[in-house]
Amino acid sequence: MNTLVIVLIAAVVLVCAYAGYGRWLAKTWGVDPNAKTPAVRLEDGKDYVPTNGWTVFAHQFSSIAGAGPVTGAIQAAAFGWLPVLLWVLIGGAFFGAVTDFGALYASVKNDGKSMGLLIEKYIGKTGRKLFLLFCWLFCGIVIAAFADMVAGTFNAFDAEGAQVEAAFANGAAGMVSIMFMVFAVVFGFIQKKFNFSGWKEAVIGIAFIVLSFVIGMNAPITLGKAGWSYITFVYIFFAAVLPMWMLKQPRDYMTTFMFGAMIAGAVIGLVVAHPTMNLPVFTGFNNEKLGTMFPILFVTVACGAVSGFHSLVSSGTSSKTVENEKDMLKVGYGAMVLESLLAVLALCVAGAAAAADGTPAAGTPFQIFSRGVAGFFEMFGVPVSIATVFMTMCVSALALTSLDAVARIGRMSFQELFSVDDMEHAEGWRKLFCNVYFSTFITLAFGFLLTQIGYANIWPLFGSANQLLSALVLATLCVFLKVTGRNNKMLFPPLVIMLCVTFTALVQRLIAMVKAISAAASTAIPAGETTWGAVFIANGLQLILAILLIVLGLNIVFHSVKSYKNSEKDSEKVAA
Repeated sequence: MNTLVIVLIAAVVLVCAYAGYGRWLAKTWGVDPNAKTPAVRLEDGKDYVPTNGWTVFAHQFSSIAGAGPVTGAIQAAAFGWLPVLLWVLIGGAFFGAVTDFGALYASVKNDGKSMGLLIEKYIGKTGRKLFLLFCWLFCGIVIAAFADMVAGTFNAFDAEGAQVEAAFANGAAGMVSIMFMVFAVVFGFIQKKFNFSGWKEAVIGIAFIVLSFVIGMNAPITLGKAGWSYITFVYIFFAAVLPMWMLKQPRDYMTTFMFGAMIAGAVIGLVVAHPTMNLPVFTGFNNEKLGTMFPILFVTVACGAVSGFHSLVSSGTSSKTVENEKDMLKVGYGAMVLESLLAVLALCVAGAAAAADGTPAAGTPFQIFSRGVAGFFEMFGVPVSIATVFMTMCVSALALTSLDAVARIGRMSFQELFSVDDMEHAEGWRKLFCNVYFSTFITLAFGFLLTQIGYANIWPLFGSANQLLSALVLATLCVFLKVTGRNNKMLFPPLVIMLCVTFTALVQRLIAMVKAISAAASTAIPAGETTWGAVFIANGLQLILAILLIVLGLNIVFHSVKSYKNSEKDSEKVAA
């Protein structure tokens, strides 16, 4: 099948979903353009900052459009491109976008409270503690997976210590990323002083992007994976503690232009070249490497269809910057459907790169996507070196924009886990745990420990935890909509389906880890060799995390169901 046809079908479906279902949700729940948002009422210049709707959209999209849409869609294509396409479109329109929009809406209607605080209000304090612990563990998994991806993307050396062929491109892209961080701070201070908008803001952002590329192309940094890992963690530390306007918002704004160019390049390339989709339509319900299509397909394609992480961004950062409620539709629902389109593009690029007999292209999903889109840019006369550096930067930025968001959310979750109403008279240890810098350090240290597992090993656990998080958020939204007298029936199908998917996947993962550890234990270790450390890191930590996630998830579901049954419809009156 022609890839252009697939892209056009996807675009029409997603646009119709936004214009139809998205607007219906906004009307049904009640979006009031005249209401004062938390960003306006509670402005503090740090977290609560009234921001232009398109800038908030840029932040939301760049934060949620991490590695998931590319990695998940291409990996899951092992089951065939049609199952992936159907899940992305159905999941994106009726699962993911609804969850993201609902989390943003609930938070804005509750003073910009994070999902943990919303759970305390609607589920109870025990549910809040359990959720925050779950959320913090999940953030550690995300940090580990995405930090490993970034460090691997910029890495200039192979396992033997020799420079790889792409050393220049990787080093240049790494330097571009560093300059992005520097110029983002400069951009933030400029915006703080002059508050530019429209074309003036765009010109400044694009100018800094060009300068970053000029410097990066002329002064590449050649480092190994370990060096880039340290740089990544230093960056996300500052991203987690600095005010939103100083680093994260301007960097997200600049990154969105790059994402836009990347998506445009992929779309135009597919339109002009319209290559054939070489991947098979459907390969069967069982895959030798991945397992059974249910539940693996639905947890592998996470961010492109439905993702609990998105709701953390919606309620943790975006809800505190929305200047007008009318912007919530494009921020909450719109950013998600655009991410679904990105997943479809990634699928089509992978399909075009595959051999005529259906054999997938060699390399990681990031490499396949990067090479494919870089090839499209070359068609339009862009030099190979520039196209390669640009795409390397883009795919790394996909992970970095999620990394800085999740580091901040993980820090906030850790603080909220140990905070009490009267922090002024709290115990010394509690004040320490709630300290911004200490909580950030602990969160990142946990994530750094998990990087030793490697992204390929931790990705299945990430997908399962991510989707379970979305189910827990949906359960909370059901209670919120019920007590505020709003229609919540549209949330029940995705809630039930995601609970079934995620618990099945986690149990399967748990069984796989037990088998792996048992097999290692029964294998004779040659004299002078120690393998148990590696076995524990690769499988033991995952086993522990899987058990914790299952136990926490079941407890949260129990408290959510109990709270829903005991709650009274219309018991809480909120301005529509």
